[in-house]
Amino acid sequence: MCCAQRRQGYRLDLLVNDLVVVEIKSIEEVLPVHKKQLLTYLRLADKRLGLLINFNCELIKHGITRMVNGLDE
Repeated sequence: MCCAQRRQGYRLDLLVNDLVVVEIKSIEEVLPVHKKQLLTYLRLADKRLGLLINFNCELIKHGITRMVNGLDE
């Protein structure tokens, strides 16, 4: 299976200025699987910065998670 065939199942929610991958959610709680999904999108798109935004929060600032591809944790 070539790279293009493997990527067919992945769809970015938003790509801002060809720099930032934005993944939109409306879920009770952000789980590690959601962060892994964003990290996978960052790696496949060869992008460095991503935002995971969960709209199911009282304050939107509490629902924003910033992730950087290639940054040692």
